[in-house]
Amino acid sequence: MQTQSYICGESTAPLLGQTIGQNLFETVQKFPNQDALVSVHQNYRATYQEFYDQTSALAKAFLSRGLKLGDRVGIWAPNRYEWVLVQYATARIGVIMVNLNPAYRKQELLFAINQSGISLVVSAIAYKSSEYQKMINEVAENCYSLQGAVYLDSTDWENFIQEGETVSDAELSEAESLTEFDQPINIQYTSGTTGFPKGVTLSHHNILNNGYFIARRLHYSELDRVCIPVPFYHCFGMVIGNLACTSHGACMVIPNDSFDAALSLAAVEQEKCTSLYGVPTMFIAELALENFKQYDLSSLRTGVMAGSPCPVEIMKRVQSEMNMKDVTVCYGMTETSPVSTQTKIGTPLHKQVSTVGTVMEHLEIKIVDPETGKVVPVGQEGELCTRGYSVMLKYWNEPEITAKVIDDARWMHTGDVAIMDEEGYISISGRIKDLIIRGGENISPKAVEDFLYTHPKVMDVQVIGVPSEKYGEEIMAWVKLHHNVACTEAEMLAFCKNQIAHHSIPKYWKFVEGFPMTISGKIRKVEMREMAIIELGLQHLCVSRK
Repeated sequence: MQTQSYICGESTAPLLGQTIGQNLFETVQKFPNQDALVSVHQNYRATYQEFYDQTSALAKAFLSRGLKLGDRVGIWAPNRYEWVLVQYATARIGVIMVNLNPAYRKQELLFAINQSGISLVVSAIAYKSSEYQKMINEVAENCYSLQGAVYLDSTDWENFIQEGETVSDAELSEAESLTEFDQPINIQYTSGTTGFPKGVTLSHHNILNNGYFIARRLHYSELDRVCIPVPFYHCFGMVIGNLACTSHGACMVIPNDSFDAALSLAAVEQEKCTSLYGVPTMFIAELALENFKQYDLSSLRTGVMAGSPCPVEIMKRVQSEMNMKDVTVCYGMTETSPVSTQTKIGTPLHKQVSTVGTVMEHLEIKIVDPETGKVVPVGQEGELCTRGYSVMLKYWNEPEITAKVIDDARWMHTGDVAIMDEEGYISISGRIKDLIIRGGENISPKAVEDFLYTHPKVMDVQVIGVPSEKYGEEIMAWVKLHHNVACTEAEMLAFCKNQIAHHSIPKYWKFVEGFPMTISGKIRKVEMREMAIIELGLQHLCVSRK
């Protein structure tokens, strides 16, 4: 029986001491004729041998432009097969790929290029309302490192690949021989709540092993086909998705360039996918489709749900109506490659919805008092810390900020409030900074959300804190109702009365069709709060809060 909130993940499998390129080569040798990558919306399909040959051609193209070990290449595009080729081609020659968020505007693009020192950008011409080519041209003169751009959906891309024909196989092999598994291979910018984002720097060892051990918990093999509607620019897509697949010979299936509930389920049916990924809001949207029952999801067995806690009723429906009996829940952050905990196949339902599973193999977790740094007893809340192969190398060119989150013993301090039970299961109760403090009472938004989810008319709900002159903060609930139902504030208040503590009952209610989200499907509570402050006329209270 555990007494302290510390645990280490045991494993019968050793860590992979390989680069991503070496691991991919092994998979190609084992399964050359298996499907490696399918992009449904682009009508693209490649076996592992074809995929490897295409990454070879692309790697040669990068070398032809003078790119070498440690140089940075940006990728600015939604989900498409070329994104995956860039991911593996850069890794093979030790070029660091910088993920550029498809939602970036000019200032964010300019910052990311300059902060990481990108020399070449591979980019879509445009996406939705964003004119990428125009924005790159407009910021180029202020980018000290940028030497050029290659645009997809044009002859530019084809010509770039042809440039690589001037590079020999021997030159490619020489470039690959210089790569080591501890070298940085990827920079991902975290969406900070204030100021500019930080460049999380990850190595081959970080992300290859994380993808590999996630896949082991999912029981992946060359027979699996994984539908990946989550974005590649985020770890969910490129690590939990792509690297989990390629380390086991499974097939990556791209249903669309961005999330679409109907196209995701259509891809599952068409490609006979065995696994489906998403954040809870994605699964909610899929289950809410009017023609949901018309999709044949019988091929599904597993999947990953991550990003935020899943309401119990949604989990039950995913397991039964979507045939994902072996769905798992993952928790982590970009700085930990990303997954630190995951539920195992066969985890009881109550653990699936109330916890984020147990520590991953070869990793350590401790929960500490954020004030003293001491490990807390089992069952007591504290800050979750992770240590092991998954902890990032650094924030790119930010040593002081890195030192604030990775301590001298190499523990990553996550900022998440967590509890460990006697069986080693971890529950996340919120962010240390997300706690609502109303009149001295600490209120967890998640606890209020969990209760409101039990209202039969509520499809989804998000709770935030807004400024209050009297109490410091008040609670506000944004409520998304099921289709074709109506509800009032009075009805919600009556539902809460005598059921949860008075100080936990929201003062403000807003009925919405959806929530502001990042492109990876995470709720933007910072944006919700900003909107609410304006709508409620509370701007005058914000100065005193700072």
